[in-house]
Amino acid sequence: MARLAVLTVDTFNPAQLAAGTPAAPEWLLAGTNWQLTGSADLYSQARGEGLASQAWPGRHLQILTSPAAKGPGMRLRVRMLDDGYPGWLEPDALLGRAVACSPPQPQLLQRCSIARRLEQVLSFAQATQRLANTYLWGGSLGPNYDCSGLVQRAYASTGIWIPRDAYLQERFCQPVAVRPGQVQLLEPGDLIFFGTPQRCSHVGLHLGGGHYLHSSGVAHGRNGIGLDNLAPQNPDPVARHYRLELRGAGRVMHSHNGSPLPT
Repeated sequence: MARLAVLTVDTFNPAQLAAGTPAAPEWLLAGTNWQLTGSADLYSQARGEGLASQAWPGRHLQILTSPAAKGPGMRLRVRMLDDGYPGWLEPDALLGRAVACSPPQPQLLQRCSIARRLEQVLSFAQATQRLANTYLWGGSLGPNYDCSGLVQRAYASTGIWIPRDAYLQERFCQPVAVRPGQVQLLEPGDLIFFGTPQRCSHVGLHLGGGHYLHSSGVAHGRNGIGLDNLAPQNPDPVARHYRLELRGAGRVMHSHNGSPLPT
């Protein structure tokens, strides 16, 4: 009991917080690690709108800034420990939905192990397509996803961690040459990237033969998960839009170790 009495905010050492301790306001401090038992939304800024991503039960995060460091009513700055993704989290999102934990040990997978799991990756994405869904910027929980959230969740469903955003996924993958109508080098499970010459802004999951699943928005897409292809003669307006924005493709050669990635 004497040991507990000296665990105050002023003298607190994150290592002293026992694994399994339920989240409480007084323990949401910089340096503490938490495992989610419920889902949580991550935001792109300390206040206001801007859904950046979503985290599902079982994921791990570290708090980077204590609430007092940013003032009352501010979100917590956090980093997801599974994929290194930063964001802002409402403190209440952890109460009753997270327990203290040690930093997770990443399962580092190489290409041979990843290849054996790709059928499950594709099955997850195809099953998700069959559910009623709409496009959601920042969506990672389902059934509503954004493009990179769908791809990351499909891979994570089999224990393969890759980065969260499309441009980070592009950097993470081994490049694979592809052009409309020239898809011979693509394999099922490869990622296909779209955008401008300056930056990747969209990603799809290759199923085979140039066909890919992707979650696209309202302006140029299907407002949800749809199937398109890279055939140059395909007159479909959605397929044509993304065909004209094709940047390339990539292959996941190893899993991500959870370290932060440069933006």
